Amino acid sequence: MFFDARDYAGAARVLAELAEEVPEQTGPRLLLARAYYHSAQLRRAEAELRVIVERDPVEHYARLMLGRTLERQGRHAEAETHLRIASALAGDFPGV
Repeated sequence: MFFDARDYAGAARVLAELAEEVPEQTGPRLLLARAYYHSAQLRRAEAELRVIVERDPVEHYARLMLGRTLERQGRHAEAETHLRIASALAGDFPGV
């Protein structure tokens, strides 16, 4: 509902509470990271995504989002590492 209305800050408020209630679940944390990303709360998005990647290094979407979040912060070299890993996890191998 919040995402459809493009109320990403509102979504983040609700999802932050949910992520606290079920910290072991990846889904709510990924949605929270997306809400932070879309509301330009990039450091918060990065923090959530790093937690996910630390717990599950092969979580493709978290790697992709982390790369894009770092790009938006102008940290291109750091972003490239995560974007390459995300591509490899998705089976995208350039030149193959």
